[in-house]
Amino acid sequence: MNKVFFSCTALLLAAQAATAGGILTNTNQSAAFLRNPARDGAIGIDGTYSNPAGVAFLGKGIHLSFNNQSAFQTRTIRSGINVNMPEGLGLTEAQWQAMPFSQPFKMFGGDASGVKEFKGEASAPIIPSIQAAINYDKWGFQASFALVGGGGKATFNRGLGSFERQISMLPAILNIVNQKTPELNLGTGIDQAAYSVESYIHGQQYIFGLQLGTTYKFNEHVAVYGGFRFNYVYNKYEGSITNISANINGTNENLHEYLGTVAAGLTQKAGVATQTAAQLRIQAAAAEAEGNTALAQQLAAGAAQYEAGAQKATQGAAQMEGMRKQVADRYLDCTQTGWAIAPIVGVNVKLDKLNIGFRHEFTTHFNIQNNTKRDDTGLFTDGVNTPGDMPGITTLGLQYEVLPTLRVMAGYHYFWDKNARMDKDKQTRLSGNTMEFNLGAEYDITDAIQISAGAQRTKYGLGDGSFLSDMSFVTSSYSVGFGVGLKLSQRMKLDVGYFWTMYETFDKEYTESYSAGDMAVQAKNTDSFTRTNKVFGVGLSLDL
Repeated sequence: MNKVFFSCTALLLAAQAATAGGILTNTNQSAAFLRNPARDGAIGIDGTYSNPAGVAFLGKGIHLSFNNQSAFQTRTIRSGINVNMPEGLGLTEAQWQAMPFSQPFKMFGGDASGVKEFKGEASAPIIPSIQAAINYDKWGFQASFALVGGGGKATFNRGLGSFERQISMLPAILNIVNQKTPELNLGTGIDQAAYSVESYIHGQQYIFGLQLGTTYKFNEHVAVYGGFRFNYVYNKYEGSITNISANINGTNENLHEYLGTVAAGLTQKAGVATQTAAQLRIQAAAAEAEGNTALAQQLAAGAAQYEAGAQKATQGAAQMEGMRKQVADRYLDCTQTGWAIAPIVGVNVKLDKLNIGFRHEFTTHFNIQNNTKRDDTGLFTDGVNTPGDMPGITTLGLQYEVLPTLRVMAGYHYFWDKNARMDKDKQTRLSGNTMEFNLGAEYDITDAIQISAGAQRTKYGLGDGSFLSDMSFVTSSYSVGFGVGLKLSQRMKLDVGYFWTMYETFDKEYTESYSAGDMAVQAKNTDSFTRTNKVFGVGLSLDL
């Protein structure tokens, strides 16, 4: 099979567990965000990320915040494949559709419609972040450290549909080869047609961000911010596809071993036939020398038959060895690293009961380098650099004090996805950039107890879905967050928040070509993508 079974190119996103934000960006950097995601116009120490210019209004002194979040996510893909009938089989379309080969996932875990579910689990129990600021009369200085992208691990214990689709066609391929060369005895039998494979994928992705910046407060109404974030990316991918098997004449056979045995038998057969042909040629020459022309011709004809048989057996052995290479066990062990710096600017305008925050973070231009220990896919060559930018983001936030004890907030995020370089210019397949809309409110029950809640709508420009694959996908979503803030003392506050995301389902249909030897087929593939995401966080803030 010409198409490599184990294709992991888009695993770059497989480990993004703590998702709240754009395609690659984590915007949930604090427990305060979890209990109300509309923080872009709020004034707080968590603003070192969401509204850095607003931090200038916290007052003189040192401000610190320590946070941890625990994120748990699942990714579910329901994949199907409907194979068009190959040419030259002499079957009607109805006959082909009645065979298991037309919807091959039925042979290994698929449902009655030929659709199979692949589920990945991602967890990140520890996602830390630290924010710090020191304010003087007009100048202020800030620092923060967080996982600004990724932040977890994802494991698919049953692989993915994109890996399994061509493997699922092995019973049909073996049957077709057996029809053309029945002496190979490769028939899987229509009633017993089956295949199996052991597939495993594990990925993790961390983008660490160290942000440094300065604020300047012109007066009690306007402050500005300028800074940068140093980003370091660390990805690790491990995977395997092993024990590719099919039912051969009623027995589940490991194809790499079975085809090797067949190839060895054919090679041995070719050797015996070649030796026999050589002996017959010698005998024919002797008969010709003795003047027995009829016997010489008979022996020469026999030699020609053995030579033809040897050639056919040699060709069969080569064919089996070719197929055998394609069903060999495959492994991947690759680590990727890279770093980049992104400038950040911000403005905060404070007008009586209204506060307005603005922030723009420029695109982070990553070149991510492979450190490959093993790659049977040929896709992760050691030392190769791949573009993997983190898109820039522009945010605008508002906070309005309805009552001394009640504040309402709104925020808008715009991610510049189509300006971010991705592997193979994948960003060009997007129909537009990501947008987010946030609403929230915070109420002071007492001087020491606050409650808050908010909602976030994330809308991706996915277009026709060609940007998505089962190895890398996002879907538009609605999120809600709520929680409580407890003032433990005049200088200490505890934030506790919970954030839950409800993802939409995105359905994708596309046609793909597959080939095996001299056979080429078209298949209609379907993928249905969705996810779940739950995050719990705790943060402790100090004013010194």
